[in-house]
Amino acid sequence: MPADPPHRAATPQRSTTSQPPSSSRASAIEVRRSARRRRTVSAYREGDRTVVLIPARMSEAEEQRWVSVMLDKLAAQESRRVPGDAELAERAERLSEQYFAGRARPSSVRWVTNQNTRWGSCTPAEGSIRLSHRLKGMPEYVIDYVLLHELAHLLVPGHGPDFWRLLEAYPRTERARGYLEGVVAADRLPHLPRARGQ
Repeated sequence: MPADPPHRAATPQRSTTSQPPSSSRASAIEVRRSARRRRTVSAYREGDRTVVLIPARMSEAEEQRWVSVMLDKLAAQESRRVPGDAELAERAERLSEQYFAGRARPSSVRWVTNQNTRWGSCTPAEGSIRLSHRLKGMPEYVIDYVLLHELAHLLVPGHGPDFWRLLEAYPRTERARGYLEGVVAADRLPHLPRARGQ
């Protein structure tokens, strides 16, 4: 097996992968190698990008394995994080700025427990957005998609071509819709009785 190329201690080497191995719709990944890092691997989100920090001496195979492990770890952490109403309103404002140039301005954004057949709702006349409590615990990109969907209704009330063109700006639209469709499909599957002792 050939040895890894030498790395300078002063400047960490970087390699960027445009997409993670598991999905063509996920955010870009930037791997940063550091000679000062000996064993630890860490990762964090930076906008729409995931940054993974690894020791410089790691092989390409180890890098790929650790990228996958860290993506799973970040996804698990994000699914446990549940924003409150105030954080949800701030998030809606940020998403409106980022994807709609701040044009969608809701008067209120909150969680509700009375929406069991839809993920969110918007009343354009009032400017209110409500998200179903069933979204709590789902990945952040899914919550962001539902928020953007409802924000788009403040600009375009129906589900016509203009509405869907607005949502094309969000790079995870198809992935989030697929996730939600999977949740709905799983709910419709027959639940098998448990075997004894389980």
